[in-house]
Amino acid sequence: MRFLVLGGSVFLSRAVAVEAAARGHEVTAACRGSSGAVPEGVRHVAVDRVAGLPDELTSTAYDAVVDVARTPSWVRAAVATWPGAHWTFVSSINVYADDTTRGGRPGTLPLREPRDDADLHEEPEAYGPMKAACEQAVLDEAGQALVVRPGLIVGPGDPTGRFTYWPARLDEVGDGEAVLAGGSPDDQVQVIDVRDLAGWLVDAAERGLTGVFDGVGPAVPLGRLLDEVAAGVGAAPRWRWVDDEALAAAGVTPWMGPRSLPLWLPRPAYDGMLAHDWTPSRDAGLTVRPLAETAADTLAWLRATPEAVVTGLTRAEEREVLTRLPREP
Repeated sequence: MRFLVLGGSVFLSRAVAVEAAARGHEVTAACRGSSGAVPEGVRHVAVDRVAGLPDELTSTAYDAVVDVARTPSWVRAAVATWPGAHWTFVSSINVYADDTTRGGRPGTLPLREPRDDADLHEEPEAYGPMKAACEQAVLDEAGQALVVRPGLIVGPGDPTGRFTYWPARLDEVGDGEAVLAGGSPDDQVQVIDVRDLAGWLVDAAERGLTGVFDGVGPAVPLGRLLDEVAAGVGAAPRWRWVDDEALAAAGVTPWMGPRSLPLWLPRPAYDGMLAHDWTPSRDAGLTVRPLAETAADTLAWLRATPEAVVTGLTRAEEREVLTRLPREP
């Protein structure tokens, strides 16, 4: 098959290009290339989608297109160029307007109102509505349309630093050392290894799968996820669970960014964000590897990549928070 990846140099789009090329497909990655090189064996066409798609691309027919864009006008232009290809649009769970309901899936949760192009630096809340508009363009105009809404994508190459915080932190922990954990160990969370998601997207294109799916792994208790990450990196921490109120009082922020505790989300406001029903995707062929394997591979990538991003609390900030807590009984 002739595969066109609109992207191809960073994380998921790069993993899709790697997987498709490994299976013997003829793969073109269309991107600026400023965020990194495309994988070996993949043809690179330099594209700035603000300026439009070059003739070098538009004059070629592709069997499958994978697009990870967030700008509706870009997606509409690309679908109009290759309407007969099998289209995979990588959306986001941010298109859902309900973050509280557990077990949601496509067709059961309300969506945000679609919105046209916006500057996300000025209006970050426009991300989900813009993705919803991109979805609409693909579903309305592509002959064979697959929309996949990932949640938290993790694994080697992660540019966000959200999951990488945990392998990095646990790589430094001594046996029995206290490690800060947020919320309750029973809080539901879910992640998907980038390589598992990429493999499924290539499978889907090969099989002609259509429809709308969440690109998520099974929801598991946060305590179990952290234990599996610890096992994957060979660590034996003592988890110090701290509730939402105490973390907020200590100036800790959720999810990602400076002074944050990744994977911690305030409850019940975000009870459903990382607790979608993954069975429709599983039944459509999505398989996932053990979390311990993802953690081990992520740590190996971190050790080999000094410039990798790791967000979250510094060790000094974590110690500061721990010392402010009441003594354990």
